[in-house]
Amino acid sequence: MGESGGRGPVIDISPPLNPEIAVFPGDTPLSREVLLDFSRGDSLTLSTLHGTVHLGAHVDAPLHYAQSGASIDQLPLELFVGRCRVIRTPATPRARVSWEAVSKALDDAEPTERLLLATGSYPDPTRFEDGFAALDPEAVRRLGAKGVRLLGVDAPSVDPADSKDLPAHEACRETGITILEGLALDRVPDGLYELIALPLRLVGFDASPVRAVLRPIS
Repeated sequence: MGESGGRGPVIDISPPLNPEIAVFPGDTPLSREVLLDFSRGDSLTLSTLHGTVHLGAHVDAPLHYAQSGASIDQLPLELFVGRCRVIRTPATPRARVSWEAVSKALDDAEPTERLLLATGSYPDPTRFEDGFAALDPEAVRRLGAKGVRLLGVDAPSVDPADSKDLPAHEACRETGITILEGLALDRVPDGLYELIALPLRLVGFDASPVRAVLRPIS
């Protein structure tokens, strides 16, 4: 990991994945098919998972929003492990988080390579609400210019639910920022952490769920 200083306990910032987890309308919800079960006299439990790769806390690969973009297995693993900052950027429903809001939340601190934005605009991951806060593309470009390489949000997307041109996604593509969405940050204080949020090695896929966790850095 290469970071100095003490670390506290692991903080899980991934919402639970069960059939109640909400997905974008039209996407594939999570379901489990039990193939073998002890209760049926089988010698083991065996099940199959069905669902979108954009479940809960997940990483978007560039392939998701750019035809020639890299797939999830092509992204460097070091993006998803290392020093991270969590900041609160509250926003009104359907608003975009501006650079001014991000700059104010940073309070003159420089952003780390990995930055997580807690908007508080999507409090219930089991209920899809399309009024969550998205990101202003200019804020994304400013963060990219300051060296941010991984940008995380506590909403299902960095763009509004009804967006077709996906300008915040495009700004991430332009600046080389990787997108981490669907985080549970409501109980995480602002500060510096070590982030671990490794995607699965899904060859050719456009995204992957992650088990995202933080460890405080003192």
